[in-house]
Amino acid sequence: MPRRGRAAAVAAAALAVLVTVGSCGTPSERRDQVTAQAVRFERALDAGRDGDLCAALAPSTLEEVEQSAKSGCAQAMGDEDLPHAGAVRNVDVYGDQARVVMEHDTLFLAHFPGGWKVTAAGCRPRPQQPYQCEIKGG
Repeated sequence: MPRRGRAAAVAAAALAVLVTVGSCGTPSERRDQVTAQAVRFERALDAGRDGDLCAALAPSTLEEVEQSAKSGCAQAMGDEDLPHAGAVRNVDVYGDQARVVMEHDTLFLAHFPGGWKVTAAGCRPRPQQPYQCEIKGG
């Protein structure tokens, strides 16, 4: 590759990294965004705002909820028996994935262009196995 082409490629790669990192925020900002989304989800659950719960779901999770219930998301969420989560105990953010451990529930979230979305809820840990989740994507 010619020197000018190589320099342009390196510059473009560096710019891509800066844009990606810059748009993601600091680790503390990402943690705060994840926590806020989890709290919004739980408040909507506590208030029975099923439409808000659906809006907070990741696309594949929303699709799975509707397919499993053979109904619209709002009706399906109204039929779910999700635990009332309580206070946030721990938040782990790994790139575009996050886990929020609450007193009585664990949520998993992923970052999308529009923000953080819930990929799984009503999750309980199991020894030596993955979490068992009431709501999850396909």
